Amino acid sequence: MRFLFLTGSHMSDALSPKQQFTIKKLNKNLRRSTGRAIADYNMIEDGDRIMVCLSGGKDSYTMLDILLELKAVAPIKFDIVAINLDQKQPGFPEHILPAYLEKLGVEYKIIEEDTYSIVQDKIPEGKTTCSLCSRLRRGILYRTAKELGATKIALGHHRDDMLATMMLNMFFGGKLKSMPAKLVSDNGEHVVIRPLAYCKEKEIEQYAILKNYPIIPCNLCGTQPNLQRQVTKDLLNGWDEQFPGRLETMFTAMQNVVPSHLADTDLFDFKSIDQHSGVINGGDIAFDKEEINHQPETESSIDEQYFQQHENLMIKELT
Repeated sequence: MRFLFLTGSHMSDALSPKQQFTIKKLNKNLRRSTGRAIADYNMIEDGDRIMVCLSGGKDSYTMLDILLELKAVAPIKFDIVAINLDQKQPGFPEHILPAYLEKLGVEYKIIEEDTYSIVQDKIPEGKTTCSLCSRLRRGILYRTAKELGATKIALGHHRDDMLATMMLNMFFGGKLKSMPAKLVSDNGEHVVIRPLAYCKEKEIEQYAILKNYPIIPCNLCGTQPNLQRQVTKDLLNGWDEQFPGRLETMFTAMQNVVPSHLADTDLFDFKSIDQHSGVINGGDIAFDKEEINHQPETESSIDEQYFQQHENLMIKELT
């Protein structure tokens, strides 16, 4: 994938009229999805100080951009401080993020911690480094949030990350569990939010290309072959290409959980059910086939299909 490193007015000058149309449409979609997620989960409140975690990847750049835009028009007041963890990976371009954030005019902090050497020392060659690296990063981020007086920690995971996590937990963890859009951290001290929870990765990817973010690749985990998460994401992307709308349906299912029709006795009291309990969530339909509601193709959905085809052509031109 090719990213051009242009910023400011030079970026808009370099875009063709078709590309300018596309970036406006993508920005509108991403702002709407982010705003809806923030409202649905009450992610940001008046007086909050949001610590936005930047990795140098497409997701976190997009999250910062959209949050700054929403901050400018929000009916409440909240502050944003961007942070990046420099893990001292060999060849890490440490000048890129400070230069970008200075030009953006946002408050920021660069944390320098040599977690790279720790991970390389502790993890045997050929084993994945994600688990230890993640634990080390979390501890540093929690400490930094305290130092900065942050009330919320914002991470750049999106809808597709949440779906992949759910699938990973089903396949390998034996749990119906995903990434939460908002929850207290595992040490019980911070509220973690994911403002991009409703955003599609393919839209973020296209937006990042058109915005020409100075992408910094992760040489620690991004180059490891056969990661279960990447294999799962490839599976989901294959479904999305072969069966358009499937990922949307899967994410909707995550928001429409019916405990009475699963098998977790902690979530639903199956033992007390008797003939006097009444029909619960539609009851048991025995051997009847489950009815699947197919949404009719409306004028708006046809328009969305046209726009998606237009986007796909645009992305091929850009890469």
